[in-house]
Amino acid sequence: MKTAKDAGLARCSSCGTLTDRPGERCPICGADTYVRRPHSLQRVWAFWIAGVLAYIPGNVLPIMVTQSVAGDSPSTIISGVIALIHHGSFEIAAVIFIASIVVPVSKFIIIAWLALSIQRGWSLSEHRRHLAHELVELIGRWSMIDVFVVAALAALIQVGALMSILPGAGVNAFAMSVIFTMLSAMSFDPRLIWDNGALEGEPKNGGH
Repeated sequence: MKTAKDAGLARCSSCGTLTDRPGERCPICGADTYVRRPHSLQRVWAFWIAGVLAYIPGNVLPIMVTQSVAGDSPSTIISGVIALIHHGSFEIAAVIFIASIVVPVSKFIIIAWLALSIQRGWSLSEHRRHLAHELVELIGRWSMIDVFVVAALAALIQVGALMSILPGAGVNAFAMSVIFTMLSAMSFDPRLIWDNGALEGEPKNGGH
């Protein structure tokens, strides 16, 4: 199977139009055109590292603070999940745990695995790499669920002077981690998957 690169075609970075004049402006919208996105993997790693660094305080710092007559009670993500389970809110606890721990960690691992497999030329099928990239796109849609849950709790649980819930500093750090991870995934040029397969000597149809 012949690729667009083999045919000397470039893709518009804005509208996706294919053109046979790489490096020139898109004839449709005037944006830049690239055969492959410049410095794609470097951007992936830069945003990935920033996301990991922001994820640490996002889990260590309080994600919400419960204010009541008994005093302030800060909660990290894990302690908040445990508290919700203790109070019988299993569904909310599961949502926060999956969105705050399972999804981000899975996304970090898959992005790193995908980038390393391209850089080091691991002997993997193009189809497997493509599935990994699709999985990153899928789970990335649920990355901000726990931030929305905390915001909803803060808006709903305001019982006068008796009790209220306020977002903690961990929310900001976690939100930044999600944003950096999204940028890391968006920086990856999936067309590198097919280039890498060609360099490994795999058939262009993914090995079938």
